[in-house]
Amino acid sequence: MNLVEGKEQFIQAWGTLGSKWGINRTMAQVHALLMISPDPLSTEDIMQELNISRGNANMNVRDLIDWGLVEKVHKSGDRKEYFWAEKDIWKVTTQVAKERKKRELEPVLKVLDQLSNVKGDRNDKNVKAFVEGISGIKRMATNADKTLETMIKAEENWFFGAILKLFK
Repeated sequence: MNLVEGKEQFIQAWGTLGSKWGINRTMAQVHALLMISPDPLSTEDIMQELNISRGNANMNVRDLIDWGLVEKVHKSGDRKEYFWAEKDIWKVTTQVAKERKKRELEPVLKVLDQLSNVKGDRNDKNVKAFVEGISGIKRMATNADKTLETMIKAEENWFFGAILKLFK
C-alpha cells in the first residue's frame, strides 16, 4: 500500500470510528486528515483532500475547534486561515474525555442529583424502585466521572503520569 492509499484508509477508518462514538463522520475525517498532515491545512486544502463543500469543511473545523482538538494557525503574509490538530494521541484522547465529561456526564449527574430528591413514601414499592434505580445509576455515573477525572489529571500527577508513560 502506498502513502495515498494509507492516508485514505486511515481517514475512512477514523471517520467510521468517530461515527460509532457518536461524532459526525465528516468531522472525524477532517480530524484524521489534520492529525496526519505534517503542516497546517487551509479550508481549501481540506475541501480538496476530502471532496467536501466549503460549508461542510467550515462547520466541521469549527466543531473541532470547539472540542479543543484543532487550532487556528496564521501564516505570516498569508490571509488564509490554516488549521492544525494535535498529533499526540494521548492528548487527543484526554481532550475528548474532557469534552465528553463536560457535555454528557456532568449534565446527567446534575439530573440524577435532582432525581435523588424525589418525594414520596419510601415504603411504597414504586418510590423504592425509582429511588434504588436512580441511586444505582448515580453511583455508576459518579464512578465514571471520578475515573475520567483521574485520567484527565494523570498528566499533572507525577505518579499516574509515570505509570501512563509505560502504556504509551
